[in-house]
Amino acid sequence: MATIPAAKPTGAHRRHRAAPRRPGRRQAALRWERPALAAVLALATVLYAWGIGHAAIHPYYSAAVRSMATSWRAFLFGGLDSSGAITIDKLPGAFWPDAVAVWLFGPHSWAAVLPQVIEGVLTVYLLHRIVRAWAGPLAALIAALVLTLTPVTVVLNRATIPDTALTLLLVAAAGALQKAVCTGRLLPLITCGVWVGLAFQTKMLQAWLVLPVFAAVYQLAAPGPPLKRALRALLGGTTALAVSCFWVLIAWATPIADRPYLDGTSNNNPFSLVFGYNGLSRFGSNPTAFGAVPGTAASRTTGNTGWGMLVNHAIGPQVAWFLPLAVLSLVLGLMWRERLPRTDLLRAGFVLWGGWLVVHAVVFSASNGNHAYYTAVIAPALAALAGGGLAAFWAEYDSGGPRRTVLPGAIVLTVVWALVIDWPTRFASRLLPVAVMLALCGVLGLWTRGPRTSRRLVHGALAAGVAATLVVPAGWAASSLDPRYAGASTSPMAGPVGTAYADLVHHRAKVSTIGLDQPSARDTAVLGYLTAHRHGERYLLATQAAYTAEPLLRASDQPMLVMGGFTGRTPFPTAQQLGDLVATHRLRYAMLTTQRPTTPATSWIKTHCSRVPPTAYGRTTNGSFTLYDCQPWG
Repeated sequence: MATIPAAKPTGAHRRHRAAPRRPGRRQAALRWERPALAAVLALATVLYAWGIGHAAIHPYYSAAVRSMATSWRAFLFGGLDSSGAITIDKLPGAFWPDAVAVWLFGPHSWAAVLPQVIEGVLTVYLLHRIVRAWAGPLAALIAALVLTLTPVTVVLNRATIPDTALTLLLVAAAGALQKAVCTGRLLPLITCGVWVGLAFQTKMLQAWLVLPVFAAVYQLAAPGPPLKRALRALLGGTTALAVSCFWVLIAWATPIADRPYLDGTSNNNPFSLVFGYNGLSRFGSNPTAFGAVPGTAASRTTGNTGWGMLVNHAIGPQVAWFLPLAVLSLVLGLMWRERLPRTDLLRAGFVLWGGWLVVHAVVFSASNGNHAYYTAVIAPALAALAGGGLAAFWAEYDSGGPRRTVLPGAIVLTVVWALVIDWPTRFASRLLPVAVMLALCGVLGLWTRGPRTSRRLVHGALAAGVAATLVVPAGWAASSLDPRYAGASTSPMAGPVGTAYADLVHHRAKVSTIGLDQPSARDTAVLGYLTAHRHGERYLLATQAAYTAEPLLRASDQPMLVMGGFTGRTPFPTAQQLGDLVATHRLRYAMLTTQRPTTPATSWIKTHCSRVPPTAYGRTTNGSFTLYDCQPWG
């Protein structure tokens, strides 16, 4: 191929060519962007993984994880004990990674929590990539920082609760949707449906909340005629439905005799588990809707409901630090770009993350009650809107137009809001002067910019302003590394709010720092007695509800019959089934508690079995638990 000869350089050209070549803006950005991303990911790893060997793992879910790690039947169906007699009251998808980790590394608390740590760091990384493609490197870095330092994100990624996997998979789905809108290709849209379907395996119907938003964004901004866009959106939704239902259909098609009883249902139907117990019963006044059994008061009436739910004294400090900034970013982002073409991608991003936030806020407000960690799913939306908004405000500021005052105003708004959230507890009062000073430096530096002000000084003012918005929530997030400020294991919450909640919940939340394979003295004594007196029975013992079984299941992988499931109200086993197990020497011992409701099965035990005194296994008292020997008389 012929080449064009280069002209002889003049003296000026020679001086220019002799000077070192200055990188372009993209190259300059990459020079700070990669180290900054690495630093954020390192920070996330430290916050999520520090001391996980002593993490307060969820007593119910971690018991199931240990069982699922020892039995394929329990693994596939989410069996609460290793025999897979009854399932947990959720789909098992979120716990499969935990079970694999425990299978690989052994029954250790850190092994059960490790998948959550990885999922949390991956979520930060994915959000950075998605926001970078949408709004640029600055927006991506801010979004990653905001997500990393959101208190509820930190406490959740140090626990064994399904919402971490749900958040990761939905963020992956949002990235696939964004790619489908940008490229107009069908495959990313199908991939989006697959991610949503997999998210359904972790938290069921909650995963579907984003589907109307995704469909609207694709219809609004994707290339192509309206009918083509609608048909493709329908295909993506069909994919999500198919992937969502695969476990439910497997359980439905499996003969009842070949699978565990499905907890939370009165009819042993997987559709009742998903759409009743974990669906309709959480809205309205019918706790038995669609075949559900009544849930526990703690899981249905937490008090976190209504339109002020996101900013109340409990949930506000966990997730709402950037809520005003996110709302401002959403409103201005849509207003400033309302006259641009339909396919404007920046506006589509604001619709995507804003719709994600609004839909979840409405559903949470209408439910019967929410644990604080439920709101972790909106943290990526708040982070993306905060990052995208500040980047847009910076662009307007940098252009020198009339909108240049929005950026310092947004910084002031966010810092003032942090003072409002922290004021009831004054937990981060030592950090408030730091936040105020950084905000003053940032705002004054931006406000007094003149024609001779160096770019380095302006960038420093921007960095100070962004840091000011992060200081107080970072203090709340870091506090959760201290077990005193991590809340209850059943409902992790950062700061003094979590401490107050842990004092109110049941005693099991206070003793749950005992991890896998670390039984208490009482549990050791009971397990030793049961093992010594076991003579070929299938079950080591039967327990009244999961509450009674949890510490024993976490300490041992022996089969245990959990009567009544999580709430104690699930009609399994019946009194006749229990009597048959005893008569055929498949069960001898049972443990009952005064903390759960009486059922026909527990009444049968009290009538047909004899109490075992605590002194038989070396204890003077056993608290609210009573051990029974059901060996047939004569």
